[in-house]
Amino acid sequence: MQNRIIYGIDIARGSPRAKELPRYALAILKDGEVTHYSMLRRQKILNMIQRDRPDIIAVDNIFELAADRNELISIMERLPDGVKLVQVTGGLRPEPLVRLAKKHGFSFNPENPNDEAEACARLADLGVGHEVSLFEDITKIKVSRARSLGRGGWSQNRYRRKVHGAVLQRSREIENVLKDLSREKGIRFETVNVKGFGGYVRSEFTVYAKRGEIPIHPMASNDAQVSVRSVERDKIRYVPLKPKNPRRKFTIVGIDPGTTVGIAILSLDGELLYLKSFRGIAPDEVVKLIAEYGKPAVIASDVTPMPGSVEKIRRSFNAVPASPGIEVSAEEKIALGRPFGYSNDHERDALTAALLTYRSYKNIFTRIEKKAPENADLELIKLHVIRGDSIESAIEKVRAAARAPEKPGARAAPEKPEERAVDESLLKMRDTVLRQGEQIQNLQDYVEELKHALLAKDRRISKLEFRLKGFKKEVYGEVRKSKEIRIRDSTIESLKKELSNKNKTVKELRRRSNKLRKIQKMEIRGEGTPVKVISAFTKESIAETKEKYGLKEGDIVFLDNPSGGGAATAQILVEARARAVIIPEEISHAAEETFFKGDVPVLRNVQLERAEDFAMAEPEALKAAIAAWEKEAEKRRQKAKEDELQSLFDEYRSERRRGLI
Repeated sequence: MQNRIIYGIDIARGSPRAKELPRYALAILKDGEVTHYSMLRRQKILNMIQRDRPDIIAVDNIFELAADRNELISIMERLPDGVKLVQVTGGLRPEPLVRLAKKHGFSFNPENPNDEAEACARLADLGVGHEVSLFEDITKIKVSRARSLGRGGWSQNRYRRKVHGAVLQRSREIENVLKDLSREKGIRFETVNVKGFGGYVRSEFTVYAKRGEIPIHPMASNDAQVSVRSVERDKIRYVPLKPKNPRRKFTIVGIDPGTTVGIAILSLDGELLYLKSFRGIAPDEVVKLIAEYGKPAVIASDVTPMPGSVEKIRRSFNAVPASPGIEVSAEEKIALGRPFGYSNDHERDALTAALLTYRSYKNIFTRIEKKAPENADLELIKLHVIRGDSIESAIEKVRAAARAPEKPGARAAPEKPEERAVDESLLKMRDTVLRQGEQIQNLQDYVEELKHALLAKDRRISKLEFRLKGFKKEVYGEVRKSKEIRIRDSTIESLKKELSNKNKTVKELRRRSNKLRKIQKMEIRGEGTPVKVISAFTKESIAETKEKYGLKEGDIVFLDNPSGGGAATAQILVEARARAVIIPEEISHAAEETFFKGDVPVLRNVQLERAEDFAMAEPEALKAAIAAWEKEAEKRRQKAKEDELQSLFDEYRSERRRGLI
């Protein structure tokens, strides 16, 4: 093709996933001549693509251009209309670039990025590889306000009417363009308008065509803006390129009939050649489309028995019929179609029919590839086997056809006198054929009438489906709103409970704060002495009080439950240098002895005013209790000294009596 430009790209250094930007080798193939560029940044190549608008960008791995799917989508959105991104090594099952080059009669140095880039370009020029398809044949056009209306003032309504009027005007202009496009090319579109004061708040158009086929571009004015975007596919689809001078291959075709017809075409190697759906397509157009991709060996449907419309198409090609024989569940269809990707249920069902048929022949095809002699026409052998021959018989037929020389057309033998009698019967047959031709014409006219009636019904069904879609959308909105309200109510109830608990906590803390403040005032005025309350006479309770409020020298402590503590527990308070310990009941002898030795008064029957972990004691009563304890303690110490002297005196007398002194 004259002036055909192909870009071959290979990564020369780095990686799209690395921090440093990668560098690329670029080979531009134009009219058989190759121009090389080295160590280019990706942005430089994209700028060159905008300038040259090549027919194909050929790579051996699409993820050498982008780190992930999102980045790849961003790059493809920036490509000019009509530019194809092709992975020359194949689609779901890539083949090494070196092997592909060898198959097509040339070689290159795989260590040289410039050679690899040139190899990609030349293979793409030969029709080798798969086009990368990331977008559906659906385009979304949105017309909306170009700026916010703001809070408003005296002229707010006039301003709102002006902006909404601009959106309405732009929407009608686009709708007129799409109507013209629909009349000229049969492209369908749907419109959703959201009305506002004085016009439209926004309009959304769903056009069932590629973005490049629609003469509408993004734009923005003072009041309205237009955005145009293609709808992304769920998965990347790889569409095989059509090779130069292709040999007519045999195919397996799956058809899902109906108002919308789904068509899936596989090669006899199980490679997806074509997958698409059409609304209101005529049977003769389906036949023409299928013939473009080869001669169908099998035409399949995903239901049993095969629908009449599919049967007619099958007869047109004299293909072998196929159907699964059992009902295939939706889950199985989804699992089968997921690796290839599909746009709707019609494409999925057609793909299911083709894949199930290929799977039923796959083991036989594998045996053919093992048994067939070298350089044999495998596709022709597979065709004979599909039509009912054994593998050996099919191989022999193909071998015999290859050996038989072509014979020139034989000259017609002269008519014999005996054959003249046949002419009369031929004349009768001709009359019969003419009569039958008239009947056929009448039937064809009747079929046309039925087609027109069917088309009218299809339009009626389409309108009803559109209305039903609107009802479903409205119901879905109500259900979603109801669900959101339930979630919100539940959240509000939870927050109310949380707020109630926090209010209780605040109230309790305020009460404690007021009590402590009162105790503090009494202490300042000298009306009371603060006492720290320890809930139990245990090491843990003492540690908890120490952590919360601290225990310092001179503190007076009240043991709320003095039972259970021993000498070790008492020693903690002694070491803290507590001024006194108040108890409501008796403590263990060992603990009391430890307090006595540590000179920590143990007081009983002291009146306290409690406030949680604090209390207040009347200063005079506390002093009197401490003084009484000290007086009693002094007596105990004096008696202890006397007992010690008496013990020493008795020991001395005992030793004199025994004559030891």
